Amino acid sequence: MQRTLALAAVFCALLFGQQPAAKLPPKGQGPQQQPVELSDLDRIRIDVTRVNLLFAVSDKRGRFITDLTRDDFEVIEGKNKQSIIEFTAESELPLRLAIVIDTSSSIRDRFRFQQEAALEFLRSTIRLGKDKAIVVGFGELPSLAADLTDDMQKLERAVRDLRPGGGTSLYDAVAFASRDKLSQDQPRHKFRRAIILLSDGEDNSSRYTRDQALEMAHKADVVVYSISTNISRTESDGDQLLKYYAQETGGLAFFPFKVEDLAQSFENIANEMRHQYSILYSPNPLRADGLYHEVDVKVKNKKDMIVRARKGYYAPKL
Repeated sequence: MQRTLALAAVFCALLFGQQPAAKLPPKGQGPQQQPVELSDLDRIRIDVTRVNLLFAVSDKRGRFITDLTRDDFEVIEGKNKQSIIEFTAESELPLRLAIVIDTSSSIRDRFRFQQEAALEFLRSTIRLGKDKAIVVGFGELPSLAADLTDDMQKLERAVRDLRPGGGTSLYDAVAFASRDKLSQDQPRHKFRRAIILLSDGEDNSSRYTRDQALEMAHKADVVVYSISTNISRTESDGDQLLKYYAQETGGLAFFPFKVEDLAQSFENIANEMRHQYSILYSPNPLRADGLYHEVDVKVKNKKDMIVRARKGYYAPKL
């Protein structure tokens, strides 16, 4: 049965590989009117028979736990316990990062703060010859300021050249970075993909919806780390959105009040991305239904350990 489905998946990949990449739906149309289309990369790379999960484990004090083995974990999909096919401790995966910066008018008075935060993160994280990053600004529309590169001069120049103004297309920026850029390097499980999202969390211009953008991140195996620019010390709807994206993808949300507060947060993000466990399993029962399937990774008999992983995946539809 699995062999038949796998062959069918290859056939679908070859068939759909000739189709053009997805475009943004007309503004104001949701998923019922204009379904989200997969790009060529999504169609070709999905393996219908296996799911790969990258995740970090920490104690309640936030210290990483790095000495666990396959037998310490259990994976539950839906209500069914899954058999782990492969297990590794990934400490040096190459990083593919998207620095996604809000350039809308709503954050004009905090824009310099965002730029300095982004530069601080890039300087402390990118390893020449191994890691790559893109810079995406988003106002009325998302724009690519620097394509995937490890050239720090290009990345810094791209960040400094951004200018605030216009509306806010946060959802479109997350969708673009996930689908069109971070999915490029394959095989998918050989890279750690993340979006560093600097914003107040507001959106008033996107063509994609909140959950369509999240779907793109899930399909690209992207983790979102959100950094709020809200300095009011009162939680806003935007802060809740930033938490939502982080929690659903296995990331973290940060709420600093000045650039100096970011040093520890950035160090935590960088350390987490390089202290990962990887689990590969074949879903049982196998459903190639195109739907979202919830997954829960747990450490057996150790309630004081926190697993940070994405909460599910989208199966292909055959």
